[in-house]
Amino acid sequence: MAEAYLLSARWIVPVEPFGQVLEHHSLLVENGRIGALLPTAEAHRRFPQLAETRLEHHVLIPGLVNLHTHAAMTLMRGLADDRPLMTWLKEHIWPAEARHVSPDFAHDGSLLACAEMLRAGITCFNDMYFFPDATAQAVLASGMRAVLGIITLEFPSAYAADADDYLHKGLAIRDAFKGESRLGFAMAPHAPYTVSDRTFEKVLTLADQLDLPIHVHLHETRDEIEASLAAHGMRPLARLDRLGLLGPQLIAVHMVHLEEAEIERLHHVGAHIAHCPSSNLKLGSGIAPVAKLLAADINLGLGTDGAASNNRLDLLEETRTAALLAKGVTHDPTVLDAHRALTLATLGGARALGLDNRIGSLTCGKAADVVAVDLAGVETQPCYDVVSHLVYAAGRENVSHVWVEGEPLLENRTLKRLDMQEVRAKAAHWQRLLAQRGEGTGK
Repeated sequence: MAEAYLLSARWIVPVEPFGQVLEHHSLLVENGRIGALLPTAEAHRRFPQLAETRLEHHVLIPGLVNLHTHAAMTLMRGLADDRPLMTWLKEHIWPAEARHVSPDFAHDGSLLACAEMLRAGITCFNDMYFFPDATAQAVLASGMRAVLGIITLEFPSAYAADADDYLHKGLAIRDAFKGESRLGFAMAPHAPYTVSDRTFEKVLTLADQLDLPIHVHLHETRDEIEASLAAHGMRPLARLDRLGLLGPQLIAVHMVHLEEAEIERLHHVGAHIAHCPSSNLKLGSGIAPVAKLLAADINLGLGTDGAASNNRLDLLEETRTAALLAKGVTHDPTVLDAHRALTLATLGGARALGLDNRIGSLTCGKAADVVAVDLAGVETQPCYDVVSHLVYAAGRENVSHVWVEGEPLLENRTLKRLDMQEVRAKAAHWQRLLAQRGEGTGK
């Protein structure tokens, strides 16, 4: 990989400053970082010796940040569809995991997820699953960026025996990979209905000591809230508040069912929210009050959730769905406009992860995590507003190039590091294993 080169495109949308669209500009990449943004004619005058990738019909955007997923669960895509969340989990997903989850399962499922995400322009994802060391190996093989959850539950699995064992193993994995620049870690207590007060307190202590985010499912369904009221005499958010977990380190996933006072409290403590519109719709969980959250100046990012409950790791699709849902619910077409929706998919997720000083926008000094979207096709003609096209007209099939830290990982829609034949073979192997047991069929 060249130490310095130019990416020249028809448009560049840097995300910062907000609303800016640059035409016929070039991005100077130096040693994996963004060195300059300047008109292409000027770039040719100043850097005539540099190699150049010319993208005449493309728009360059920051790499998309998937703020919530379970990468390995891509091997369960389409398994036990069209069921309520707790039925889906208790009767199908958890039993299947008990029979099949292993380091190989986590690695192969994560490798499949990385291939899908890179082809969709996702350069960074925030993960929560068993055997994060196996996921780490898949991420490193793919070349993309990830924040891996130190997952914590009370019940045993093939990965750990109890909550303390989950924490111990997760912290050891963090130590083992701490030198990898494209990997980060977060505390990841699964949900209030699977984690005790004692364990939440330990998670908070570790997050404070290690300066890590806390990534947790929260207020996803009405049943979750009713169960918390019955067991604890308070709603899940109030319980976490009582335990001290509400703060700027919190990434609360879903947050579908919220009261006005809870929104005000989230704003006051500076918490972040991972909005997963497709998963919430597919599981019948509801629609998060995005307009109210944005009006309260709460930082939002977008997540796909796992492919088992979506069934796509497609953040451009989530961006479009989020924008349309916000408009439909409020009857206000100005809510979550295209520029703001793109910000949620990029800088919003980076802020939640504490990575906005490194990624999330195409600004000088940040890592060159860049995506090129090809708008030459008839499906994107004519183009009056390139950001509108990104959100409402283009899709992951339009993503042509991806760079992470300046390294090309997708070139002309071809993955550079991953062998697609190998990825497909691994997926087929696990499909045969799960199908032999009748997983997801009720057998």
